[in-house]
Amino acid sequence: MNMRIPALAANIERRLLINFRLDPDVAQSLLPDTLRPQIVDGSAVAGVCLLRLGALRPTWFRPQIGWGAENAAHRIAVEWDDEAGTHHGVYIPERHSASWLPVAVGGRVFPGVHHHARFEGSETADRISVSMTSPGMTVRADVAISPTFTSGLFPTLADASAFFQAGSVGWSPARDGHRLQGLKLETDQWWVDSADALSIDSSFFDALPTGSATLDSVLVMRNVPITWSTPVPSRSSTRPVQPTF
Repeated sequence: MNMRIPALAANIERRLLINFRLDPDVAQSLLPDTLRPQIVDGSAVAGVCLLRLGALRPTWFRPQIGWGAENAAHRIAVEWDDEAGTHHGVYIPERHSASWLPVAVGGRVFPGVHHHARFEGSETADRISVSMTSPGMTVRADVAISPTFTSGLFPTLADASAFFQAGSVGWSPARDGHRLQGLKLETDQWWVDSADALSIDSSFFDALPTGSATLDSVLVMRNVPITWSTPVPSRSSTRPVQPTF
């Protein structure tokens, strides 16, 4: 049975896209068999999204009624094929939230199983620090907004922005472990800034084989209105869709 939700509106108050170059074979080992890693300059693209949402609500509700919280999503850029051709998006093996609401309803009435985590941080116009701690998973990021974009994956900030904007469909494991639930993000006000990584730590990437994951770049989004919908049906997998490292 496909999970479908009403269109949801929200505001991205702050989003850190922390990006890694990942060995393609390691990336494939983390994916269900219906997806394959999207390759850029010989590497898979993976990372963690540290996202503070505000005013999440059905689109017909006023923003003042909405919910907000800190969230984290580990992701791998992927491709898949169907009768319409090749598509791009992300696979999200791990989702965390500071709120118990998505933990309770995620994978049931809202796509994607969520785990509870504690978030701490500070933010100014020029610097952002965020940490996430949960059983078995930690992320710490300290970044400074920078006019200079540096990346081994993408020649320019515009190239990086276009790549992540195109990967608008996110697939997450369902609670049964053999289906993927999809969620599509859309906005008509997409934009990103570049940032320098002062300090990045992720237990998810540290647990991968030595040398298989290399920090590449950091992007920042702020105050971007979005909508979420489920226009794509669930996908099945013949093997469990959980990390295998």
